Amino acid sequence: METELIFSFRGVSYVYDENLVALEKVDLDIRRGERVAILGANGCGKSTLLKILDGLYFPTSGQVCYRERLLSEAAFREDEFHFAFRRQVGLVFQDSDIQLFCPSVWEEVAFAPLQLGLSREEVAWRVERALAALRIEPLAGRAPHRLSSGEKKRVALASVLSLNPEVWLLDEPTAGLDPRSQAWLEDFVIEQGELGKTVVTATHDLSIVDSIADRVYVLGEDHRLAAQGAPADILGDEALLKACNLIHDHRHRHGQGEHSHPHIHRMDHDTSSLPGNSPRAGFSQTGFPAHGPR
Repeated sequence: METELIFSFRGVSYVYDENLVALEKVDLDIRRGERVAILGANGCGKSTLLKILDGLYFPTSGQVCYRERLLSEAAFREDEFHFAFRRQVGLVFQDSDIQLFCPSVWEEVAFAPLQLGLSREEVAWRVERALAALRIEPLAGRAPHRLSSGEKKRVALASVLSLNPEVWLLDEPTAGLDPRSQAWLEDFVIEQGELGKTVVTATHDLSIVDSIADRVYVLGEDHRLAAQGAPADILGDEALLKACNLIHDHRHRHGQGEHSHPHIHRMDHDTSSLPGNSPRAGFSQTGFPAHGPR
């Protein structure tokens, strides 16, 4: 039996003011509890797609629905729907500096729950839980703009985790991270999936796809949906990956000879022996109970 349909795109196109096409007639479905990767080269429309999922942009043409409710400006003018959606869906931007703007990490993580009208006690409880889950309690009093890229990413995730969303939208989450932080981020996504969350990750990093996704949609450079399928099937389709500019032939010279082979830009690494980076380390508390502080 298929699980609940969370998002559906039907013929969705998006064109920016300068007549720049970002998406062209895209159809896709995302179901409750799925871990979905939106795969594609830079500029293919992945970030735009996530912003449409988050209700920040609305299609130029076509329709997008959330739990069978049309996502539109009119829908978000209804307070009940607006607040419910913002509680349930959280977007983490590629560039953490865009997302972080408060004077301290504690205030950053508290900001979204405060906007939803939760009590001060509830907000404080959620902040402490999120800081502990992301292992950033020592950063609580620090200014976000003074943190490293990896620390900023954790703060951005904590600021969404404080809402305990049902749906995570992650835009190029490993961009700019060192190998240890990338391994940690992969573990975080896996853990959210194990908690039953729906996780949609936009990326062009092929090295993480098989660990963070159950299903993959591939966007081509023409901004159309090029393929969908299981990670193993997508990653094994060399012709598709080349056509979508996700791999290329890399030339090598040996003496007087030269040969080429498909080349994937990826960071293969084993960080399991590093302190605090064993699989599942530190993530047993990333879910929130149904009720707040007791």
